[in-house]
Amino acid sequence: MAGVETADHHGSHRDLIWQGDESTPGLKVDAIIVPTARKVAYLKEAAAAARSLGCPLVTLHSGRWTSAFAADAQLDPAVDLIAIDVPESADLRLPELATSHLLDGTMFQRRTDVSTKRNLGLVLSHLLRWKRVVFLDDDIRVPNPADLSLAAGLLNSHSAVGLGIGGFPDNSTVCHAFREAGGWQETFIGGGALAVGVKRNRSFFPNVYNEDWFFVLNAGKRLQQVATVGHVLQYPYDPYRVERARGEEFGDVLAEGTFWLLDQGRPASDGDLSHWRDFLAHRRQFIAQVQGMVESRASIDATTRARMGEALRAALGRCAVIRPQLCADYMKALATDQDRWERHIQQLRSRSQLSREDALRSLTVKGKTPLTWYTGNTSVSKPRAARRREPLTPPRPEWLAPRAGELQAAIPPPLQALMPHEFTAPGQASSLFSRAGVALPHPAAAATAKIAQASQRYHADGDGHGGTHPPQPVHP
Repeated sequence: MAGVETADHHGSHRDLIWQGDESTPGLKVDAIIVPTARKVAYLKEAAAAARSLGCPLVTLHSGRWTSAFAADAQLDPAVDLIAIDVPESADLRLPELATSHLLDGTMFQRRTDVSTKRNLGLVLSHLLRWKRVVFLDDDIRVPNPADLSLAAGLLNSHSAVGLGIGGFPDNSTVCHAFREAGGWQETFIGGGALAVGVKRNRSFFPNVYNEDWFFVLNAGKRLQQVATVGHVLQYPYDPYRVERARGEEFGDVLAEGTFWLLDQGRPASDGDLSHWRDFLAHRRQFIAQVQGMVESRASIDATTRARMGEALRAALGRCAVIRPQLCADYMKALATDQDRWERHIQQLRSRSQLSREDALRSLTVKGKTPLTWYTGNTSVSKPRAARRREPLTPPRPEWLAPRAGELQAAIPPPLQALMPHEFTAPGQASSLFSRAGVALPHPAAAATAKIAQASQRYHADGDGHGGTHPPQPVHP
């Protein structure tokens, strides 16, 4: 990928992971796990993949747009569904994490529950003795479900395997702007499409942006054995929201600063105060450089340039208040939490294997409101309507309610190639994907200009990746 390089930023970390190919023998996927806050229609890709692979689909719901009840009612009854309404993390049988306590009540606290959902999926996987699971985001399209089996096939020798994510690039605000302004910027594997060896991998997802990078990191050391194989497609989203830029910056600094060391063959434990002091200076210089590149890039229209500039100023402002000591303290807390998580998993695996229903009941703390969940037996021949259901609990307060303006009608029509079937708009041409469904180079300027038309819908730290006010993805 051609583009401008800079001494203040590493545009790629792909040399850290092993690249598989289609000769990799596939293995059985034991479950597909999807954290979701969007309408149930966005689960149909994952549901189709689960049915194709003959494995359970675990959907983890929160917010006003979705629920376990809706998933049970609307998804294909032939899918072996485990649909769960996820409560506040304090109600769940998860270990307390030092990384979360360190940020609680500060401007760096991440107010989403995507990490909680993924951690809950990990715990359920251990309780049910699943060996190989695949995490998918609800804004990911799976053109070929067999690619998930290819990824699972590498889990005998790797702790995690990411699928290559094509379509709209999955980067932070700053890295998106760098690419669009002509910089050399690639993507990395992530939790949006990640196969995990359940027994082999004892890590967890911290509640911070880039939590999936930290999931594949041995804190204080280097990456676990990770690889990439296969392909999925990312729905478009709006990368240039001020709230998004601010919310990402701390996690982006931590991840890029840690991987800066790994790229040089150094362990994460080399991230002392001196390293973080130097890296934060590099980061501020990098964002300032991207600002200049955006201003001088003639191919970026004035409206998009203004939005990019505002988002970059927000990121730079947040970066300015990040202290080297906080970065060093967070990475030490991450190492502590990984040890704590591993002890938690060892306790879970020391018990006898539970039935599905007993495993689901055990996910909440004793004395708290039981989970609301819908499931059936592992046989997919019986319609789910005839299977056993847990009774609904009273609806909880909608702390993920959208703000005014998120659902205005003047949204550009969706790309046919990217949308769930019930949202497909006939006659829409796709500039992002070829007819064969293979991702083409990203037309950043044109796509971003169209995304800006619908940007009012985005009002939180995050988007479909577990955002606090999750709108539907933007379709330019």
